[in-house]
Amino acid sequence: MSDYIVSARKYRPDSFETLVGQDNIARTLKNSILRGQLAHAYLFCGPRGVGKTSTARIFAKTINCSNPTAEMEPCGECESCKSFAEGRSYCIHELDAASNNGVEDIKTLMDQVQIPPQVGRYSVYIIDEVHMLSQAAFNAFLKTLEEPPAHAIFILATTEKHKILPTILSRCQTYDFNRISVMDIVGSLRTIAQKEEITIDDESLHIIAQKADGAMRDALTIFDQTVAFCGTSVNYSDVVKNLNVLDYEYSFKLLDSFLAGDYASALLEFDEILAKGFNSLHFISALSSHLRDLLVSRTAGLDSLLDLPESLKERYREQAQRCSLKFLYDALEITTQCETGFKASANQRLHIEFALMKLAFLCKAPAADVQPQSQPIPQPQPAEPVKPAPAPVKPVAEPVKTEEASPELVRHAAEPAAVAPAAKKAVKGAAGLSLASLMDEAEESETVEETVAETVAETAIPEDKVLEGCWKTLAESYSSQPRLANALLKAPLAISEVDGAKTLTFSVMNEGQQKWIKEKILRQMEGAFQKACGSSKVRLDVDIIPVVEEVSKIYLPEEKAKVLMEENPEVKNLVIDLDLDI
Repeated sequence: MSDYIVSARKYRPDSFETLVGQDNIARTLKNSILRGQLAHAYLFCGPRGVGKTSTARIFAKTINCSNPTAEMEPCGECESCKSFAEGRSYCIHELDAASNNGVEDIKTLMDQVQIPPQVGRYSVYIIDEVHMLSQAAFNAFLKTLEEPPAHAIFILATTEKHKILPTILSRCQTYDFNRISVMDIVGSLRTIAQKEEITIDDESLHIIAQKADGAMRDALTIFDQTVAFCGTSVNYSDVVKNLNVLDYEYSFKLLDSFLAGDYASALLEFDEILAKGFNSLHFISALSSHLRDLLVSRTAGLDSLLDLPESLKERYREQAQRCSLKFLYDALEITTQCETGFKASANQRLHIEFALMKLAFLCKAPAADVQPQSQPIPQPQPAEPVKPAPAPVKPVAEPVKTEEASPELVRHAAEPAAVAPAAKKAVKGAAGLSLASLMDEAEESETVEETVAETVAETAIPEDKVLEGCWKTLAESYSSQPRLANALLKAPLAISEVDGAKTLTFSVMNEGQQKWIKEKILRQMEGAFQKACGSSKVRLDVDIIPVVEEVSKIYLPEEKAKVLMEENPEVKNLVIDLDLDI
């Protein structure tokens, strides 16, 4: 058999300099060695494969080195370093807590701690997977961990920090290891490939780094697997095939189909992906990631958020320029909702296919909104308004100039298509008038420019019936706001005449409604009302409907007896004298 060693062991870091992605922890440990400020217990926690145990070994090797370098790296030539490299060191002890998790194992360790090191200054005890210790073992370990001999240093390593007792955590210096970034893994793999004389492109290295999910050990294992499949010349297509990873090409083709509105091509692409054995949920997740990368590529200054090789970044930028921000945002919302409801769906393939069809229709949606402008939907004509005797009003069907009428009346006379939304709202609209409904309808309706009432010819004051007819016409002109129009039609009216001018007062429910109407629309309503009446001697005002207290009705005999006693004191005295039960 050959002396082949897997890359995860062959290229395991043996100095702080070769440690990948944990520069802050390496710097802290080197500074503590340089200043002689060594703690008696350390806790290294973090995900798998990020260098916890390797860092513990490097630290133990460095503090026992006879001739460390100026950068606090082990020399590799002294007896302590050589014995460590050959696996025969008596001052560095490793314990696997997964298989030695009982009280007896901890007692054996406590006895061993009392023996001073034969070579070197410190006896370092590395306990891996320390969270696997039982609670009784933790309790037995507490005293020794808190006050060990001067020559003993404990380094605990774990992937599940939350399972360790707080009393243990309080006795240790805790170092949290981060996941290794894609760029760091790619750089390390590129160096190893050069040493092994393996040809591999950047796209393949990025695929391996992303598959490793931040673990350097996993990346080296995948790298060995890829080399075993491809040989010394590794290309992107073979890596994708070997690792069963969805190719970038599918995402680019699908986005082109969405932009073209071709849902048939998108469904065929999805069928091809399923035929190759890819998981449906992984497919929709990859599509969401592609949309995210497009959104980031389209925004300047966010290149650092892209974990992609340079050859792919330019391609992403090119496709991102052909997508609008709204399209990318809506598409991300669709794919996210699809991922959320995937497991609950009875027909998961149809669930994803429906999402793909919605994505394809996103670019066609704006064109559908233009059609009603050229062919307005026919609407029922409003009732013929009552024409006042002094100044007849022009029919609503005739075009009215904006100089002679209020913007609200002009909009309803000249743009019949604008009534369509009102017809839709009237189905769900309520007849009552509330301040919230007024504000909602005002925001949803088209913006009406505030205008000052124009000068109206001085004519005779209209009769009360004419004023009521003009008021009805004015209320019907607010058909785009059905709640307001309905409330104005049903509002109680009061007409008063003072100093040769008539004032029509309509009533609303409360002070909030009264204040809103006065501040927002009363001035514009009055101008339109004067135009409809043909007289400037009419005014509008808004009041509040007085609250009438309801008179309680008497139904029960007991209630009748109480009222009778209150109205007739003699009856009350009679009830008291005879001790009657009412």
